[in-house]
Parts: sequence; structure tokens; C-alpha cells
Amino acid sequence: MFKGSIVALITPFRDGKVDEKAFQDFVEWQINQGTHGLVPVGTTGESPTLSHEEHRLVVSLTMEVAKGRVPVIAGTGSNSTEEAIALTRHAKQIGADAALVVTPYYNKPSQEGLYQHYKAIHDAVDIPIIIYNIPARSVIDMSVATMARLAKLPNIVGVKDATADLARPLRTRTEISADFCQLSGEDATATAFLAQGGVGCISVTANVAPALCAQMQNAWAEGNMAEMARIRDLLMPLHHAMFVETSPAPVKYAASLLGKSSPDVRLPLVPCSEPGQAIVRDAMVKVGLI
Repeated sequence: MFKGSIVALITPFRDGKVDEKAFQDFVEWQINQGTHGLVPVGTTGESPTLSHEEHRLVVSLTMEVAKGRVPVIAGTGSNSTEEAIALTRHAKQIGADAALVVTPYYNKPSQEGLYQHYKAIHDAVDIPIIIYNIPARSVIDMSVATMARLAKLPNIVGVKDATADLARPLRTRTEISADFCQLSGEDATATAFLAQGGVGCISVTANVAPALCAQMQNAWAEGNMAEMARIRDLLMPLHHAMFVETSPAPVKYAASLLGKSSPDVRLPLVPCSEPGQAIVRDAMVKVGLI
């Protein structure tokens, strides 16, 4: 259903507000560069500091540009189940192809709490749901057993796995099924994730190297391992640079070097520091982007 290079879109700001034109131009550029799918208002899109109105706006702006050319997986997660339901309903109403729902952060629910959270969203909104498991940001790690239980619900279709545990996708594949859509949330291990049963990557790096990220996924799908390995190795310095400081500050700075966005982020995040900027610039040069 969803595969390849799916970009975790940044949200450009100007004068403290969402830069609507820059964002829609950016989405169009992504599609033209070969990106296979779009994720607005995920963590990379600074969803924690967007108002509900801005959240809905960014998803709507994405839909206006995509026009069915590539899938749109709207970020709709929250640590409030009712809030997640409301955001997921909006995604459904405007025609998003799926919802990406992060495990509830800060609350620290039990595995049963995780199950009931996702089941409540599933039962309230008829839309494909992708679980976003990112323990580093949400503290909670959904177990494979809980995910297998959730996968029995018809609209729980996959996972964005940001654990960086390369045993996890194989365990998930064997305990659930090969049809369960496993997407890496970790650029540096994206190709290894494919070898372990994944079908693609929801990528931060694709914000600034969309063509290369898409070509790498295409090469894997076509069985061209030499080309896949060439691009994998080429992109590694960029993957490192995108997380040299808290994301999305480095990737927004990188996008600013391409003229695609301002480097602005919202507090409590701050723009990439000068040492961080130097690492990002050096990586962009190595990859041949600037």
C-alpha cells in the first residue's frame, strides 16, 4: 500500500507563521523529484508546536498540491486520545490516504493502554492507520505482541519503526504477516531495514535529497544492489548531519541552503548552531547538493 521514499515534511515558517507558499512549492518539488509519498505534520513538521488550526491547514495544503499523484499520510497523533481522533477525522474528511499516529508521549501508558488508544482511534475513524513507534521521543516502546494484537484490526495497516532495532522488522514480519506495511523511521538504517522485511522509509533526509532517496529505494525494488549501495554510502554523511542537533533544526537549515525554507524553528527548539551548520554544509557538499 505504502512503500519507497516517503518524506517526513518540514513545515516552513516565515515571521512566526506557516509559510503557505513555500510549503506548497516544497511539496510540488518533492513530487517532481520522485518522492513516493508525503507525511505532513509529523515530528519533523513540528507538530507539537503547531496549533490545531495550523495542523489542519498544513494537511489541507498538502492535499491541494498532491491531488492523488502520491499518497498522503497525515500525522494525526496526540497523547490525548480524543485529540488524536479529532485530527484523524479531519484527515479522513479531506481525503488523506492514511493517518500516522504516534505512541502517546509523556503519559507513559501500559501496553494495554496503547492497545486501547489505537483501538479507540480505529473504531472512531474509517481510515488506514500507521503506528508510529519512536521510543526516543515518546518514552514508550510498543511491543511486537501489542502490535500483532492491533494488526488484527482491519484498518491498522503498518508501522513507522524508529527504534533502530534491526531485529524488530523481522520479528514483526514473522509474528504478524508480510502484508503488514513496515516503514523505517531511521534514515541511516533504511536499506538494512528493507533487507529485514521493510518496504520503505519515512525519511528526514528526503527533505533535501528527495531524488537520491527515491532512487535508492527504486534500486532496491529493481534488484540493483550495486546502485542501492552506491547511494546508501553517498547519503550517509547527510543522514548523520540531519541529526547533529535536535531535528528538525539541521534539516531546516539544510533546506534553507537550497532556498526551500527559512531555517526557523519554534521554541523550545532553536535554530541550528554555527558548529551544526558547518557539519550540515559539509555534508551537503559531499553529497553534491550544493
